[in-house]
Amino acid sequence: MKTFLAKKETVQPKWHLIDAEGQVLGRLAVKAANLIRGRNKATYTPHVDTGDFVVIINAEKVALTGKKDTTKKYMFFSGFVGGESYRKLSEQRERHPEFIIEHAVKGMLPKNRIAAKMLTKLRVFAGPKHSHEAQNPVKVTV
Repeated sequence: MKTFLAKKETVQPKWHLIDAEGQVLGRLAVKAANLIRGRNKATYTPHVDTGDFVVIINAEKVALTGKKDTTKKYMFFSGFVGGESYRKLSEQRERHPEFIIEHAVKGMLPKNRIAAKMLTKLRVFAGPKHSHEAQNPVKVTV
């Protein structure tokens, strides 16, 4: 019996739709990261991108536990001396709510070159509308 190793040419990606309304951020990010990596497939191979595309809607309505909405901060660095700035999660939710989910999912992917390609398979939208109706994404429950 031989071990099956997937090849890039044989991978057939699918599209998944996740509604983030009322979902806890961490649990949502784990589900999305596993779908993007292909961990839910029997043909999962660590060194090949066997994952699927994930569309997340209602990013502005994602839930957080505890006091994270007021205490959690995101750090940004301009590259210049003293160019460090912080933004609370509540401020980030007003300005760019997609970033919250993108940042959480990125942290759950491996730290290598394949992860950069995998992250392009994640599409996050602040509201209930998305531009991927033509791909017929399958609704996934978290």
